[in-house]
Amino acid sequence: MTNQNTNTTVEPMQFQLPALVDNTFTSEDLADDMEGLQMSFQRIKIPSGGNLVFEIPTDAPENPNYEKTIEGVLIFHHDSNAYWPEGSEYDENTAPLCSSVDGKHGIGEPGGSCAVCALNQYGTAAEGRGKACKNMRSLYLLQSGECVPIQISLPPTSLKPFKNFINQAFLLRRRPSYGSVIQIGLRKENTGGNDYSVATFRLLQNFDGEQLAQIRSYAESFKEQIKLTLQRRAEMTREQMDDGYDLVNESPQVTENTEPLCMNQVMAN
Repeated sequence: MTNQNTNTTVEPMQFQLPALVDNTFTSEDLADDMEGLQMSFQRIKIPSGGNLVFEIPTDAPENPNYEKTIEGVLIFHHDSNAYWPEGSEYDENTAPLCSSVDGKHGIGEPGGSCAVCALNQYGTAAEGRGKACKNMRSLYLLQSGECVPIQISLPPTSLKPFKNFINQAFLLRRRPSYGSVIQIGLRKENTGGNDYSVATFRLLQNFDGEQLAQIRSYAESFKEQIKLTLQRRAEMTREQMDDGYDLVNESPQVTENTEPLCMNQVMAN
């Protein structure tokens, strides 16, 4: 059974929220500035082998930080799919044969609608009852005092705990996911003699009043930008495949261009 806690903490918390300078810009307004560029985020993965700590990148790549939990506001999340050649699923240097930034439309081989793709059906994996296509979920978590979220990629084994948490903590309570501070942790599970790590989720603090209005403005502006970024990424992937070039796994770093999104302002609960 998934260990989830949807109750707020009794201790007062402080979370430094971003404040928008201007939230009137749409994706169309940003199209020219985004031409040829993509937003890039610090990426954190669910560890393998049943490890119970996150590896957090730093300015010194050889000296990452290690944390048992990560806290922040879930600004946005979306599905993503990828299909690698058999045996290359965990090779970061191998580009997928087919990928989807929204979990709906695949680009590559075989490409097309993910919903009806034969590789996206249970039982198609080389081993076990899983899918040949890897279903994932990208989370954008805004940490206290930051203006740009980190990106956490959930593997298939963490999708069910995440969906259960979202249903219980937000959807059933008719609250958006950006309306609270959450904590992401890890637990170890074992299947067939293999240890693996699964993400856990806990609700820490709800926003209301001015705090909620402030984080809502940020979230709405961010969603416009990330949706435009995903559209651009899909177009670039399609063009690269049409031209016969290898896929580019890393996007240009443009986090400095996201400064107009926010100004730091301390908001205490």
